[in-house]
Amino acid sequence: MREFSADIVSSNADGAAPPQLGRLYVKNEKVRIETSELPDGFFLVDGADHVAYFVRPTQRIFMDAKQTTRLTRILIRVDPDDPCVQWNAMAVAAGLLGGAVRWSCERSGEETVDGRAATMYQATSSDHRRISAWIDPKLKIALRFVNDDGATVGLKNIQVGPQAAGLFAVPPDYAKFDPQRLIERIKQSDVWVEPPE
Repeated sequence: MREFSADIVSSNADGAAPPQLGRLYVKNEKVRIETSELPDGFFLVDGADHVAYFVRPTQRIFMDAKQTTRLTRILIRVDPDDPCVQWNAMAVAAGLLGGAVRWSCERSGEETVDGRAATMYQATSSDHRRISAWIDPKLKIALRFVNDDGATVGLKNIQVGPQAAGLFAVPPDYAKFDPQRLIERIKQSDVWVEPPE
C-alpha cells in the first residue's frame, strides 16, 4: 500500500472555503489526522482494528475518539470496490450505528480528481442521508466527499512517500483517559449530588 500525506480541505454548501482543515498522514491501515479545530492534539486511526483515539501531547493522555470528529470515520483506507464496509465499521466503533443505520454504496462512474483517477460512489444510509465519494483505487482512500447539503471534505497536495512510523503510535508513557472513571471519582467527592428519580 502506498504511504502518503495530504492537506485536508473543506467548503460549505455555497462553495466558500474556510482555511485548511488539517493534515492527513497514512501508513498501511493507520491514519493520523491533525485538525485546526483541535490544535492541542491529533487523531490516530487504526482501520484494521477499527479504533480511533484522540491524543493530547501536552497532557500525555489519549482517549477513544468516538464522535469527536467525522474525519476518523471517513478518512480511512477502504476497499475501492466496496468502501461502505469500512465506513460502517468505523461508524459502529464511534458508537453511531449500533447496527441500526447502515450505509450502502453504489458505484456511479469514473472521474479525475485533482489529476488522480477516482471511482465515484453514491452512498446512502438506511435513514436516507446521501453522500458522494470519489475513491482513489491506488491510495484506497476517498479524495473527496460531498454531503447531501453540498458541504465538501477533500484531500489536496497529496505527497506519496514513506511516513515515519512514530507518527502513528501513542507514546508508551501516555495514559488512557477514561471519562467514566472520572465520573466515578466525582461521585465519591463532596460535590456530587444524585439526580432526582
